[in-house]
Amino acid sequence: MPRFVAQVPVRWTDQDAYRHVNNAKAVTLLEEARVALIFDAAAAEGVSGFAAGLLVAGLHVDYRRQIPYRSDGLRVAMAIEEVRAASFRITYEMHDGPEEGDAVAVRAWTRMVTYDLDAGRPRRLTDEERTFLSRWSAP
Repeated sequence: MPRFVAQVPVRWTDQDAYRHVNNAKAVTLLEEARVALIFDAAAAEGVSGFAAGLLVAGLHVDYRRQIPYRSDGLRVAMAIEEVRAASFRITYEMHDGPEEGDAVAVRAWTRMVTYDLDAGRPRRLTDEERTFLSRWSAP
């Protein structure tokens, strides 16, 4: 399955009293990786609809190992699954370092819903959004 890879920085304030990345901060790091894919990469390809309204409808996180604080950041590999009329799921593998061979420390997914903020309701994915998402989906 093709994966979009984001490198996310770890800040000093992301660690807990045990000098590991705090579990709640791990979710924030996943969000930063998601922004790199859904907003930055999409906008670079001319796909602007996500920036107009996109909500997290569900979140699941499995913490597999502790992540020690590190100044060189973390690697987050993402893929798209379950593309529906107005939603899709992003899967994440957060590695405990910036390199491809670093161990997976967190596995997670978010269910994303495209949303019309003015109307206050979900909206259907556009063809260009579907095309963008398909680049990171299993065939």
